[in-house]
This record gives sequence, C-alpha cells and structure tokens, in this order.
Amino acid sequence: MSKKITFFTLLCIVLLVIGLFIAVSAGAKTIPFQTVIDSIFAYDHTLDMQLIREVRIPRALSTLLVGGLLGMSGAMMQGVTRNPIAEPSLMGITQGATLAIAIGYAFPTFSGLFSTSAAAFIGALLSGLLVLIVTMQQARIVNISRLLLAGTALSTFFLSLASVIALLTNQSQNLAFWISGGFRSATWGSVEMLVIVGGICTLLGLLLAKRINIVNLGEDVAVGLGEKPMQVRFLTLLIIIPICSICVSVAGNIAFVGLIIPQIIRKLIGQNYRMILPLSFLLGGTLLVWSDILARLVAQPYETPIGLFTTLLGVPFFIWMVRKERSV
Repeated sequence: MSKKITFFTLLCIVLLVIGLFIAVSAGAKTIPFQTVIDSIFAYDHTLDMQLIREVRIPRALSTLLVGGLLGMSGAMMQGVTRNPIAEPSLMGITQGATLAIAIGYAFPTFSGLFSTSAAAFIGALLSGLLVLIVTMQQARIVNISRLLLAGTALSTFFLSLASVIALLTNQSQNLAFWISGGFRSATWGSVEMLVIVGGICTLLGLLLAKRINIVNLGEDVAVGLGEKPMQVRFLTLLIIIPICSICVSVAGNIAFVGLIIPQIIRKLIGQNYRMILPLSFLLGGTLLVWSDILARLVAQPYETPIGLFTTLLGVPFFIWMVRKERSV
C-alpha cells in the first residue's frame, strides 16, 4: 500500500508540473521555454513576460488551488455523510453565488458596493449557511437527508431566480460565465484569496481528518468510540462552506470535481482520510489544470468553458455511481 501511494503521489506531481508548464507557455500565443524561465527569474517588461507574469501564472495557480480545494471538500463531505455521491454543489453554494452575481448585474447600486468576486463569495456563503440552518434539527445537529434535499431544492430555486433576473435585465451572456465556469478573470488577488481562505480551511480539515475517519465507520461505531458524529458533521460543513464560496467567486460553477476525485482516491488507498484529503487536493488540482489546458486549446482562439470538460467526465461517473449504489 505504501508503494502504491508513493507511486501515485509521484505520478500526480509529475503530471501537475508538466501541466503547469504547458498552462503557462501554451495558449492563443505560444511562448518559448526560455522566455517562460526568464519571466520568473529574470523579469523584464516585455509583452510576453507580462503575459506570463500577470495573466498565465496566476491563472495556472488559481486552477491548481481551486481543483485541489474542490477535490478535498468533496472528500470531506462524502466522509461525514457516508454517501459516495455527495458533492459540495448539492448544498446550493454555487447557485447562491450565481444569484448574487445576477442581482449585481441587475442593480448597479449593488454591484457598485462589491466587486463581482466579492458578491459571488457573499452569495455562496449565505446560501451555504442557509442550507445548513434549514437542516439543523437541534443545536449543532445536522440531518443528512434534509441537507441533500434542501440543498437540491434551494439550488434549483436560486438558479431559476438568477436566470429570470438575467433574462429580464438582458444580462444572460454575462451570467453564462458563472454557470459554465472558467478562469478568465483569475488574478494575483484570486491567488491570494485562495491561499488565505483555502489554506486556513485545509489546515482545519486535516486536523479534523482523524474524527472523519471515526464517523465514516458508522453512527453506532463512532458513538461507541466516544465520538460525536453530529458535531463532526457540523464542523466539517462549516469548513466546506467557505472553501466552496471562495472557489465559486474565482472560477464560477465547476461541478463534479468533488464527486470524482474522492472516489478515485478511495479505490486506490482505502478509507484513511488523513491520506485521502491531501491526495484529493493533489489529484483535484492536477485534473483541473489539464481541464483548463483543454479549455484554452481545443477551440483556439476561443475558450471553451472548463465546466464542460468536468461535466463530460462527471455525468457518466455519477450515473455509474447511482446504478452501483442501487444494485448494492
């Protein structure tokens, strides 16, 4: 098992490094390898170096961080719910951000108070907290069935309301970015937000991994070992909400990363969440970096929404998981 984990980790690192280099050097304009190196270690104010330093590097880093955080949050959610098809977007977080963006486009006064990313973060955070409050039966007790049902219902409501607002105000094209997902707007400010919010939440998640392991054994076993499953679920969801909020504010709606990645990791290494969480981060980042490369290169000079590629992977995977669960 140890050799398998080591090999898998090294393979992901190699693929990630190659992907980051291609992401920085390839695009509508291909930039030579030496220019890429010089833009990092011997920066000069040439057009190519500015393109690499101010556009492509922050975009590549944002892609890595968003993919990693989504993969890790999916693993955490599946761990505490013991539901292999649970996924962070089921909590309505993405759709809440989309609604906030639609309101911002419709009412200039609102958009003047917040940037688009800030509005998306606030909308995602509020929608996630709303779902959490709705599903709490008693103090700090979260009902998982109600969580998934409320998340699905509110997701549909938020997205429908956002679509109506966009249609009435002729903002459908602007809103399409947040629904399909992408990193065209990623900046160094995006990287900074992802590092701060994501770093804090990742550390908290890793500290909680041992307790997630116990909860994943089952309700009765966890209680017998002295653990409080409801408390662990509540704390985990409080970590997932800001993670997903910051990811949505940077990249829009990118579905299924949190569904696919934890499944692959568990098949390889088992149920130890102290290993699943960091490896989900690594594989999620690798997957999204390569997806973004395809999004930029498959239809040059136009950019394909990155959510298209994750959905093409995720929908068949989701259907397979549902059929598998039904047959068990």
